[in-house]
Amino acid sequence: TVDRSDILVWWRGALGELHATVAAQRLEPTGPSGGLYASEIFTEDRGEALVFIPVSGDVRPVGRTGPVTVEPAELAVTAHQGSLADADVTYGELGAYATRHELSVDGPLREYYLRGSQDTPDESQWLTEIGWPIFRAG
Repeated sequence: TVDRSDILVWWRGALGELHATVAAQRLEPTGPSGGLYASEIFTEDRGEALVFIPVSGDVRPVGRTGPVTVEPAELAVTAHQGSLADADVTYGELGAYATRHELSVDGPLREYYLRGSQDTPDESQWLTEIGWPIFRAG
């Protein structure tokens, strides 16, 4: 559970811890890292957050890290270029789209970090896919 005001600091620390654990356990990433975020983070300024790195191999729980299964979901997806400090604008646009088209369903919001802090310190080069849970419309 994290406060919205602390989310970026938490995110950097949690992803750093995950990358260190993956390296220490000699696990092989099988895709980009990502995150699941409860909508309450945005609506109530506090909520559940989880970051992950998909890997092959057996994950041994260490500290705050451990194995988790990320369930598949239908998502409306858009890309956010740049720092996550202003990703709320992209979230707002995506959420408005899903609501306007009456597609939105309950579920965690998703992020996939296609190019992020582990790839470049230049935040303007970061690329994040943001996914909003929806139901399949046909």
